Amino acid sequence: MTENINGKVVVITGASSGLGAETARHLSTLGAKLVLGARRLDRLQALASELGLDAKAIFQTDVTDRNQVKALVDRAVELHGRIDVILNNAGLMPGSMLDKLKVDEWDRMIDVNIKGVLYGIAAALPYMQAQKSGQIINVSSVAGHKVGPGGAVYAGTKWAVRAISEGLRQEVKPWNIRTTIVSPGAVATELIRTITDQDVATGMAKTYEKAIPASSFARVVAFAMSQPDDVDINEVLFRPTSQAY
Repeated sequence: MTENINGKVVVITGASSGLGAETARHLSTLGAKLVLGARRLDRLQALASELGLDAKAIFQTDVTDRNQVKALVDRAVELHGRIDVILNNAGLMPGSMLDKLKVDEWDRMIDVNIKGVLYGIAAALPYMQAQKSGQIINVSSVAGHKVGPGGAVYAGTKWAVRAISEGLRQEVKPWNIRTTIVSPGAVATELIRTITDQDVATGMAKTYEKAIPASSFARVVAFAMSQPDDVDINEVLFRPTSQAY
């Protein structure tokens, strides 16, 4: 059912690597009009070159800065006259035991994983309300469903994403806006490289030994996007078949 993707204007945050970059590649093959944001401009430029995107289709974006996120979405509307989908994908996962008191990492996760999603919603929602259509896709995690040692703050941010998304789902019905939460398990990305607590990093490395490729996430996003306008895929939770928790 990929015919509902062709021509859609899609904004992706955290698009320079991992889930964001792979989703951009997949949606590009399905005919989406992409506008990509991330902090690492050099990687964005390389991805734009790979996908044959205009230089204006990328925008250096730190999702902790509300103005930068708004400028990213504004760029999509300037280029294409509308925004059909925003994928709030940017995220960090520096898990640690709470008694390590990695407060700076807690603050950064809250800023990126929660505020970044809220800023994406704030930037896209007025346009979608005016259009009376659109789809907001927010990235949670298996950690947004269950909590383990070393993952308290990260899980807290991902539970928050699910709560925000559910509230959003209920509020946007008058404008025919769809909302989707994607909650992946162990998917091969750079996330585990952000873990500085060595005990947690060791345990997470074992979990990710059988991680599935980022293309699995891209297919889930495409599935949610490709549904007819009267079908709203509200949440997809998926893991590697070998992942027990």
